[in-house]
Amino acid sequence: MRQKLKQLFGDDRAVSPVIGVILMVAITVILAAVIGFFVLDLGSNQEQTPQASFSFEGTGPTTVTHDGGDTIAADNIEVLVGGSAATNQFTSDVSAGSSIDVSTASGDEVRIVWSSPNSDETSTLGTFTAP
Repeated sequence: MRQKLKQLFGDDRAVSPVIGVILMVAITVILAAVIGFFVLDLGSNQEQTPQASFSFEGTGPTTVTHDGGDTIAADNIEVLVGGSAATNQFTSDVSAGSSIDVSTASGDEVRIVWSSPNSDETSTLGTFTAP
């Protein structure tokens, strides 16, 4: 009886095939996910937020200047003063050197907000608090 117990606990012949099957299933699932990702072209709809730098200058009217980075379509950019749209907006594509003057009062926050043309995504590209 004692010898049979030793033999039962020492018998590991079935371990290798089970581990092999588990590894094969895991590899198959991972490969299917990777291939599906590329075949279905998931992630291609992601639009990158433009990289742009803005500077702000002034105390009455504040001058907003695009200092450098990506050119942004005027339809996709909005200047907000105190949470509301500024009366003066960019009217043509915004590239390095483009600037506008917006009316601000002391303490007003000026934000440059980009909106994606293909989705509801928005991103703040620059902020300034008027002195």
